[in-house]
Amino acid sequence: MAKYVAKRLVTGAAALLFLTFLTFVMAHKMPGNPFDTGNVSEQVLQTIEEEYGLGEPLQVQFAFYMKNLLRGDLGMSIKKPGVTVNSVIARSLPVTAKVGILAFLSSLILGTLLGIWHLMTKRKLVKKVILFIESVGIGVPNFVYALLFMLIFGVYLKWFPIAGITTPMNYVLPVAALAVYPTCVISRMFYSAVQKEYTQEYVMFLKAKGLKESAILMRHMWRPALTQLLTYLGQLLVYLVTGCFVVESIFTIPGLGREFVMSINNRDYTVIMGLTVFAGAIVILAQLVLDVVQMYLDPRIRFGTEQNR
Repeated sequence: MAKYVAKRLVTGAAALLFLTFLTFVMAHKMPGNPFDTGNVSEQVLQTIEEEYGLGEPLQVQFAFYMKNLLRGDLGMSIKKPGVTVNSVIARSLPVTAKVGILAFLSSLILGTLLGIWHLMTKRKLVKKVILFIESVGIGVPNFVYALLFMLIFGVYLKWFPIAGITTPMNYVLPVAALAVYPTCVISRMFYSAVQKEYTQEYVMFLKAKGLKESAILMRHMWRPALTQLLTYLGQLLVYLVTGCFVVESIFTIPGLGREFVMSINNRDYTVIMGLTVFAGAIVILAQLVLDVVQMYLDPRIRFGTEQNR
């Protein structure tokens, strides 16, 4: 187990390094200049670029950035003098975390319940309706739901506020927009995982003993179904991180997503880098934790890992 965790940490560090390098190159190759406001001479632009070290070769800039990054310093915002990227993250992270956690828990609970309903119901019409809901939920992007929910429940019905995050009611529409897609995916995955388990010999044995399907599901089949879901939770985290970027901009939520979009529009290289590296680190660490939990829940994975050593 320890060797596996160490191996995954090395792999994660390599992936984060590659992400940092790729983002650094792409950010600095973006067209435009963060200081070009249309009324600044070329000479003044060159002077400002030299002040921020942007006139140095790209490899020199990257080496300097990595040196600061290893000390935990994500740099200063170019467009906001005196504002550090660390302070931007510290200010915006709690808002994004609340939206993301609420969407994560909502999709996990609702998706599991919808999957159980799909399994337990005997009505063909209900099964078809659930399949239709899953297909629509998976096929439509989250920004479409965000705009649709804003229009219906915010503008026409006026049930929920559509901007800011000042009250608990402000969380309803952005969380709902983020949760639709993963809810439908989790429902379909849970249904497929349990259907696969129904073909296993131990389930047939329990049925032969007279146990009801609901009792078998709740007592014996939840662990393999949960193991299947864990494989998706890492992807769900990536979806929530990237989805927050769009949804926060639509609902004008002062979180990491809005800061990221603003930094791209402003060509604020250091903020783009800092937010990307921070989000990448969170996703990689979360995936490592999920892999370890999955190994604990499923002995087949644990034994396979030990044999591979």
